[in-house]
Amino acid sequence: MSDPVNSTILLLDIEKFSHRDDVEQAYLRRMLFDLTDRALLAAGIEMTLRRRADRGDSVMELIDSNASSTTLLRTLLSFVPAELRAINRRASSSAQMRLRGVVASGYVAVDGEGGWVGSDLNHACRLLDADALRHALRDERGDFALCVSESVYQGVVRHNHPGVPADEFHAVTVDSKNGPLPAWLHSQVPLPRKEAGDQSRSARPGATHPTRERPASAAPPAAFDFGGATVNGGVFGSENRGIGGGVFHGDVHLGGELGDRG
Repeated sequence: MSDPVNSTILLLDIEKFSHRDDVEQAYLRRMLFDLTDRALLAAGIEMTLRRRADRGDSVMELIDSNASSTTLLRTLLSFVPAELRAINRRASSSAQMRLRGVVASGYVAVDGEGGWVGSDLNHACRLLDADALRHALRDERGDFALCVSESVYQGVVRHNHPGVPADEFHAVTVDSKNGPLPAWLHSQVPLPRKEAGDQSRSARPGATHPTRERPASAAPPAAFDFGGATVNGGVFGSENRGIGGGVFHGDVHLGGELGDRG
């Protein structure tokens, strides 16, 4: 097995591929590989800087870490959606192609059989299969939904480079058998809470929870006036405003909106 090498990981997957017949699947695979090649060339990534693995309904690319991840993201957000629109305008309804995409980074090794090995690659595959990304593509107005790993967001996206708008990426947490994975989904509209998942990691330190409001129908507590009395061992503040276990000395007057009691 080769030594692990730091790479940019690109995954592209065809939505509902298994729902098509053999002829349509063959057509979609050709379109996917052709689109991937043209997109990477548009991003300035030559064949010598990439390695491909065929997964049937999807493609994986290991890209040299010296290639610009910023240019790759810019191309995925502009070139790929435009090309998909052009492809689908010429295709029948049963041969429409919609894609899920993931961009991640990490160390990947190649074994003696040419297979790829690495936990960072495993995490990227988990993001590609995540329900959050599937739902994003289902609800997206266009034909492409993109997710990036935490490392790609922190290293590239959050800096708001031209063509890679940081405010269009939304934090999500993806459940996996290896535990929760933080990631960022691209969407031009904020995601519903159910899609966004647990975003507690983005909460600011010291943030407080909002005070729970009292139901409108609940009556306010009674006012207690102890005018000079002493109370020993009393218990106050129960749900029914009870007072228990106390010894009272002096005059005690209980008054308020519930009426006067003495």
